[in-house]
Amino acid sequence: MQDAAFKDIHRERRLFLIRVSAAALGILLLTAVLLARYYYLQIIRHEDFATQSESNRVHVRPISPTRGLIYDRNGVLLADNKAGFTLSIVVERSENLDQLLADLDTLLNLNDEELGRFHKQKSRRKPYEPVPLRINLSELEQSILAVNEFRLEGVEITAQLVRHYPHAELLSHVLGYVGRINDRELPELDPVRYSGTYVIGKTGIEKSYEDQLLGEVGYEHVETNARGRVMRLLERIAPAVGKDLHLYMDIRLQQVAYDALGEEKGAIVAMDVRTGGVLAMVSKPGFDSNLFVTGISSKDYNDLLNSPDRPLFDRVTQGQYPPGSTVKPVFGLAALDSGVMDMASTIYDPGFYRLPNNTHKYRDWKKGGHGSKVDLHMAIVQSCDTYFYTAGVKMGIDELYFYGSKFGLGERTGIDLPSEQPGLMPSREWKHGARGVSWYPGDTVNTSIGQGFMLTTPLQLAVMASRLASRGDRLAPRMVRDIGEDTHREKVSLGRIEAKDEHWDYVLNAMKDVVHGDRGTAKIVAKGLTYTMAGKTGTAQVVGIRQGETYNASLLAKKNRDHALFIAFAPAEDPEIAVGLIVENGEHGSSTAAPIARAIFDSYMALKQQDLEQVDDETQR
Repeated sequence: MQDAAFKDIHRERRLFLIRVSAAALGILLLTAVLLARYYYLQIIRHEDFATQSESNRVHVRPISPTRGLIYDRNGVLLADNKAGFTLSIVVERSENLDQLLADLDTLLNLNDEELGRFHKQKSRRKPYEPVPLRINLSELEQSILAVNEFRLEGVEITAQLVRHYPHAELLSHVLGYVGRINDRELPELDPVRYSGTYVIGKTGIEKSYEDQLLGEVGYEHVETNARGRVMRLLERIAPAVGKDLHLYMDIRLQQVAYDALGEEKGAIVAMDVRTGGVLAMVSKPGFDSNLFVTGISSKDYNDLLNSPDRPLFDRVTQGQYPPGSTVKPVFGLAALDSGVMDMASTIYDPGFYRLPNNTHKYRDWKKGGHGSKVDLHMAIVQSCDTYFYTAGVKMGIDELYFYGSKFGLGERTGIDLPSEQPGLMPSREWKHGARGVSWYPGDTVNTSIGQGFMLTTPLQLAVMASRLASRGDRLAPRMVRDIGEDTHREKVSLGRIEAKDEHWDYVLNAMKDVVHGDRGTAKIVAKGLTYTMAGKTGTAQVVGIRQGETYNASLLAKKNRDHALFIAFAPAEDPEIAVGLIVENGEHGSSTAAPIARAIFDSYMALKQQDLEQVDDETQR
């Protein structure tokens, strides 16, 4: 009875109901929250999550475009694309990247350069974008990877076109080469246009015409499984092929020019006088440009870089040499046109020249001199230094600078190649700014025969010869004739050099007699000529000769001997081709450089006749 008195059944029932109600309410609230969250995810955020899900399943992969081809003027292929296979890794597919790289190292013997490039590119790639590890796999390497494919998760072997240069060293400086994109270049590139592309033009035409050769990137949408493996192709947008280039160059003439240099170091440029097109351009020695395409090894690069012959140095556009006597026709025309000398003016040459009130003797190359009554014709034909000393001092450096600049000396020619050097046509202002001192009369004496401070590139020599041959037509030199469908590009004229016809006749006739005259400095090449050639020899000092001493090549190392130069054009009556060349340490323009120009002209005339006969045969058929 006492226990019943202490037990409150109604209270316990109310408490139970309260607890049950609270639990039910909690369950209802949690259910409401769950339903609200479900509604938010499935209804409100449906499109967002559906897009993310699709993104995990569908990927956009870039397709690199095929690089444009390069041909010579006759359609001979100079730069093409060969099929190759690339080993790449999709990082997201590999569960253990370090182990995968270790396995590949065991199979293929990876080098530090490949691994370094891989890790750099990996850090800037997009998700699921393949990162190249080795380009242009050999057949043996492909076989090894095929056998071990089952344990190389994340590895892709893809077929790609790899740049190839059939003529390699013959055109190494002209065409240049493509190479792997590096960290310095990457920030300057359009990330969309270069997605899927691993190489870029580094030098030469490949660099100058990168935009035209590259093409436009394509894309493909692929469906992948959870491990990132491609299951099917959903859509493909084909890339646009890069534009093909056709050059003014004739590879046959290029080969002749290259062979004509023999074992000598030097540079040759042959230009079409009528268009400014470059027919041949040789810088020797060169190098195998194919070494750079897929990434040159440190050993091979160091061998090229440290070679005493400097094969990586483009002597045509970057080599700067004293032009020597090759500038005498230009300064002779300047003397006539300025009125300082006339066609009847003569000087006495005792073998040296002295400035007024000065005992220093500026020597003529010919000991004992050229005698009395040396006129401009004789001075050009026999390369009389004393005449040009006299004329140069009378004109002064301002006139020499004015006329030299008209012929392209001391300024870039504007050729469509990168890294061209300007040379140096010295002036009062230049010396004051560069050296901090005034211009002296002795500086003018040296400049008047292409020595002293004066520097030119072999390309400028050819441009100067072309402007002489055309009687003042200032055409910019050009490598590329056609870009894609854009054929017959207009020549680039920079105006004309105005001078009297009789002055042009006088100077150009003297240049013709340099080759064909009995006392011409280049008469050695006239024997057997079936056409007329006009030219001017030149010799440029590498080391100075003290007053009272004489030049003795046998006492000098090869690298310290004089450079041999020659400019020329042919046929003299109606010029078609002009040549400028230098043979480093070749000593004599007449015996070393002039025969090389003769070989080029002979070949040009023979090829021209051969092509005409071929056209006639095709027409008759």
